[in-house]
Amino acid sequence: MMYDFRILFPFIFWLSVGMILYTYAGYPLLVAGLAQLRRKPVPREVPLPSITLLIAAYNEEAVIAHKLDNALAINYPPDKLQVIVAADGSDDSTAEIVKNYADQGVELSYHPQRGGKMAAINRAMENAQGEIIVFSDANNLYTANALRALAAPFSSQDVGGVVGAKKVFSGGSPVGESESLYWRYEAFLKEHETRLGCCTAAAGEIFAMRRVLFKRPPEGIINDDFYLMAKIIRRGFNVVYAPEAQSYESVSLSAEDEIQRRARIVAGRYQAMRLAHKLLPWKRPLVTWQMVSHKFLRPLVPLAMMGCFAAALAAVFFPPPQGIPLFSLRPPWGWVMLAGQGLFYFMAWAGRGIQISHPAGKMLYLPKFLLDSNLAALIGLYRFLFGKQTPLWQKAKRRDEQEPLRIEDIP
Repeated sequence: MMYDFRILFPFIFWLSVGMILYTYAGYPLLVAGLAQLRRKPVPREVPLPSITLLIAAYNEEAVIAHKLDNALAINYPPDKLQVIVAADGSDDSTAEIVKNYADQGVELSYHPQRGGKMAAINRAMENAQGEIIVFSDANNLYTANALRALAAPFSSQDVGGVVGAKKVFSGGSPVGESESLYWRYEAFLKEHETRLGCCTAAAGEIFAMRRVLFKRPPEGIINDDFYLMAKIIRRGFNVVYAPEAQSYESVSLSAEDEIQRRARIVAGRYQAMRLAHKLLPWKRPLVTWQMVSHKFLRPLVPLAMMGCFAAALAAVFFPPPQGIPLFSLRPPWGWVMLAGQGLFYFMAWAGRGIQISHPAGKMLYLPKFLLDSNLAALIGLYRFLFGKQTPLWQKAKRRDEQEPLRIEDIP
């Protein structure tokens, strides 16, 4: 008796659907539910630690002065704050602008040869004196109490890293609304993961860690913030989310720029998956589950989406022979599932041509955002598989290059 391959179609379809639903909704609901079983930690009052604010800047002449003005205006004792700008490889006036702040205590770490963000950070770390290192970019600005909020959780000796909240000025654009929605979703996950004990996502523009825990990542690491965070967790320390520590930045200029930015991040995520045996905290099963669910499954969603479409299409042309019609995709359910996916992709396509302020735009930008995110994941997978992704940071064009954020823009 020959094997009937048609029974594979519903299996592939529902497995793919299950993975998508678990990644986007199942895991957030589970982690939120489990978090309710834990008491919220009460921070202790301890003396403020010394901080080194390390700003990575590559060709940032348009924004670096605003960033330094912001850093020097932050509410933190000046005698406990060291500001270093790592500007390796910059061939514009970034280094010269930073030198103008030398009399205000700003230090410049500069080497004319570009080795990438992590190489610049490694070199600057040789001069870092703070008990806590806060990593930041040049195009984001902090709220006045951001450093105090980052420092507070370190009163607990089991905390090795603290992640701040990333905020995006949307400007009412579809790209801005999509980015803002994504970071609100991420904030929800980080908040509940922290309630469970450990957060598993870091934002490189506002990430703090104990200096004694810093170890140079190997060359070629793409997502340095995730690598540093994972190593802290693997050593038995916790990383927590501090929502009061807020960082603001401008939105990408276009959806295409945002796709390219996310593609780089996803390529780094696949790299991290390849290094999972060295990064995952295997002795901490709960945190390992969080990290896999939060960070490793999401890049696989576009593969599941293709599995859904291919399985439904195959079920239409080769109807499965038996089973409950809905779950076996027997007619007309194969057609219904295929049509549903077609509607989703049509809505995503239509969302590209409608302004977010239009009533229809608010309904259509979510499908468009999901499609763009997963398109970026496929591009990232291609770059990873064929070695097309360099660890050198390729900046996405942002609105701050035309109209930089200023201190007065920050709430």
